[in-house]
Amino acid sequence: MISPTLRTKQKLNKEISSILKVWQQNENISDLLIIGMTFEAFLANKLAMIYLIRQGVPYSLFDSIQNYTPFTETDWAGILDLSTKSLQRYKQSAKQFGPLQSEKIIEMAEVTNIGLDVFGDMEKLKLWLDTPNFALGRLRPIELLKDSYGKEMVIGELTRINYGILA
Repeated sequence: MISPTLRTKQKLNKEISSILKVWQQNENISDLLIIGMTFEAFLANKLAMIYLIRQGVPYSLFDSIQNYTPFTETDWAGILDLSTKSLQRYKQSAKQFGPLQSEKIIEMAEVTNIGLDVFGDMEKLKLWLDTPNFALGRLRPIELLKDSYGKEMVIGELTRINYGILA
């Protein structure tokens, strides 16, 4: 039996692979850049992330990322500065997100990926995101994820935790 997390990662790999195949056909991108690229490899490739952000994240990829992250639909609405009704409209129309929302979507996938590396478990990551943190001004890390500077602070704290450097 495949675990839900593994199933979600397989779906993310499939979505990224599908997007990259279209890029390869339409944009004349080198095979070396994209052959066999997994979602984790995509998150490590800044140029691929920039290209996707500029093209716009399709709803199908967002849906997979949403299932991968610990964030609720309400959290996503706040992070993307959209109403939950707007998110539902994106779903119904299979619309692509604009560059600003696309960047946030990719950033939250990055935070989740790093958080899972640090904690090894989605429940532990959720708990950490929802717990006030002294090193982050006694704010809950999830509160800082609405802007890029806050995201960088959260990633910095996750990195310090990973290396055993506690505030």
